[in-house]
Amino acid sequence: MKKFLEEFKTFALKGNVMDMAVGVIIGAAFQAIVSSIVSDIISPLLGSFAGMNFDTLSVSINGATLAYGKFITAVINFLIMAFVLFMIVKTINKISSMLHEEKVEENEKKKSDELIALEKIVSLLEEKK
Repeated sequence: MKKFLEEFKTFALKGNVMDMAVGVIIGAAFQAIVSSIVSDIISPLLGSFAGMNFDTLSVSINGATLAYGKFITAVINFLIMAFVLFMIVKTINKISSMLHEEKVEENEKKKSDELIALEKIVSLLEEKK
């Protein structure tokens, strides 16, 4: 049991797990903001053009009420969240590629410095002959 708890502690305190936990918490908070924007601002604005509020759109079939307006609101929420996540991932990928290019340039500079040093060594060895 002690070994199991040690393994769990090692797993739970790894950077990736902690990063994921922070991401989930921030994502939940952000989702609440997006839901509020959609239900409190976007849906009423779109509803004013259509002459009705999307959240109240529903149809009754054999006593069952299908609230398709709430579904439309959920789709709008999803599209906004997907767009924001797309922009975040795109920005992270761009920054990552820029950092990768800098590392490649640094490696190329190091190689050229090494080649220069090797050339000096070769020329010194040739002079001694």
